[in-house]
Amino acid sequence: MNSSRVLNAPWLSSGPTSRVLQLLNDNGEEARVVGGAVRNALLDIPTGDIDIATTALPAEVIRRAKASGIKSVPTGIDHGTVTLVVDAQPFEVTTLREDTETFGRKAKVAFGRDWVGDAHRRDFTINALSVGPDGVVHDYVGGLDDIAARRVRFIGEAEQRIAEDYLRILRFFRIHAAFGAGEVDRAGYLACIAGRAGLANLSAERVRMEMLKLLVAEGALVAVAAMADAGLLLPILGGVTYTGPFATMISAERMLGLGPSPVRRLGALSVAVTEDAKRVAARLRLTNAEAKALDSMGHRWWRLAGMDEARARRRLYRLGEDQYRDRLLLAWAHSGGSQDTAYWREFATLPQRWSAPKFPLKAADFVARGIAEGPALGHVLTLAEDAWLAADFPLDQAALSAIADQTVARFARDHRL
Repeated sequence: MNSSRVLNAPWLSSGPTSRVLQLLNDNGEEARVVGGAVRNALLDIPTGDIDIATTALPAEVIRRAKASGIKSVPTGIDHGTVTLVVDAQPFEVTTLREDTETFGRKAKVAFGRDWVGDAHRRDFTINALSVGPDGVVHDYVGGLDDIAARRVRFIGEAEQRIAEDYLRILRFFRIHAAFGAGEVDRAGYLACIAGRAGLANLSAERVRMEMLKLLVAEGALVAVAAMADAGLLLPILGGVTYTGPFATMISAERMLGLGPSPVRRLGALSVAVTEDAKRVAARLRLTNAEAKALDSMGHRWWRLAGMDEARARRRLYRLGEDQYRDRLLLAWAHSGGSQDTAYWREFATLPQRWSAPKFPLKAADFVARGIAEGPALGHVLTLAEDAWLAADFPLDQAALSAIADQTVARFARDHRL
């Protein structure tokens, strides 16, 4: 199969991409843009990184780049990949390859010149398209038809492609969530179920990368529900998952005009208590910031149900805007309709209506009242801050003096000073 169409993308005819293609399409060698950039251009969505495949060997790519004054970095030279940098834009240029022995990600490859063979080595039909500087899209696996149908389909036998790299199970759902429509491809789905034991062989870092991308994709809800039905979430997250709260979280984000947050959505899907957050953070090897955010979400989120305005302000003050919002949204996600949407919207938008003032009392205020510097002073400041919050953040001097006097008196009474 070699159906084709012409792609009218501005970056093909001018700019850094055009320059790299011109450099490599000469003297018997050929180069094309491959993979995601072609797929995205055909779907009329923004392109990210632009990858290029070429018949030229890595040494020839480097020689041509040097002769043209283009920086080259041998980022994956053993696998045929050289990164060229043009006008601060990086391009991964990879020599065409063919498998000589196949055993998972450690397959032995040799450099080749066969575009058809190279396309058949890729994972999904919509990722195996290539386009030359003339704009002609080359399709050897039915990718154009699948793009038109918004269908994500493995190339060849799905079981074989998955056995080559079990991360393709997650990629199947992630790519469908981002670019597919409707239900997932049946043959691919069944192959993922059959191969799910292979997920145990994947590194946590690779799983984390795919899962966080999947959770924020446009079609994440359909993809995650399909994964749950297939029993694929348990080996990934290691515990109970909550597809209902996950769906509510997506709706809440959209209702509030918030961008999708992978950690927030991960919390809705997998966290009911802080122990869940710790388990998921360890299994996916989340960054410290991600793990901290997930742990905060799971900490007594149920206390944010049934609040009044004063209590909500105290929570916002204690947690800060980000942690307050994320924990509140988790409570909303787990609410199961126990409170109406207006309640959750009111308190989710509190940071837009009210900014917490800084605690106005200082250590000097209590030193002047006879509290010595040291642990006692820190304890008194904490007590005073609690009293200030309970009084609803007063800022007038009379109220502050009363809080300071009462706090010192309480401390003296409790410690028999």
